[in-house]
Amino acid sequence: MDGASLYWAWAWAGNLLLGILVGAFGTLIGAGGGFILVPVLLLLHPDRSPDRVAAMSLAVVFFNAFSGTAAYARMKRIDYRAGVIFALATVPGAVLGALTTAFLARRTFNVIMGVVLLIAGAALFFWPTPPGRKASQGPAAAPLDGETFLRAKPYSLKLGIAISLVVGFVSSLLGVGGGIIHVPAMAYVLGFPVHIATATSHFILVVTALTGTLVHIFKGQFGNVGELVPLAVGVIAGAQVGAWVSQKVHGHWIVRGLAVALAAVGIRLLTMGV
Repeated sequence: MDGASLYWAWAWAGNLLLGILVGAFGTLIGAGGGFILVPVLLLLHPDRSPDRVAAMSLAVVFFNAFSGTAAYARMKRIDYRAGVIFALATVPGAVLGALTTAFLARRTFNVIMGVVLLIAGAALFFWPTPPGRKASQGPAAAPLDGETFLRAKPYSLKLGIAISLVVGFVSSLLGVGGGIIHVPAMAYVLGFPVHIATATSHFILVVTALTGTLVHIFKGQFGNVGELVPLAVGVIAGAQVGAWVSQKVHGHWIVRGLAVALAAVGIRLLTMGV
């Protein structure tokens, strides 16, 4: 095997492993994994434009979300009514976010988002259970599924739509998915059980990530398809692992995992360009 072939093989294997890790952790907390992938791509490719990083990350998030949604559907954790409505609400925001990326003062926006994410991460880590509601009982919060939750717990549909619009915008703008905002918003503001929020968020991410990816492709910002293939294969496999692990983890630990992810994204945003 010559040097070029060896390099290609190692790169393919490295992207495959990265995809598995992104898929597993992203599915576990319902965030899509973009919060891991974007900083890694930025570190591995310092000369790559933010538009191309966001486009690649969103494409990977789509495959992650699609695989994770299939797993969560088998577990009957998805609230389809809320999922469809909120997913459609993310579309205008996703389009606007993808179109806006090239026109923003990136450093200023990174600082603002970084500070917000660090504050949110700290709040979620130290207060993992929403006020007035007990923590999830049992690893899988059984027997409450999406359909049961819909009948048992009303929520503000208008507020959910407004949140989803913002999520769609931020998702396409940064390429980080959107679950890092959607999951805590659904759990804390709308009152969804954590496991229903993570599963429904993944369902929503399928539409959000696909919309943002298509806009980036239309703008000619998508990069190497050969790089996408091992990442996509990895996240599809990793998403199944993450969904399985989620059955073994209590709800407040999922929230704390999300808190760590929020803080990591905040730090990465704050240090970009330093």
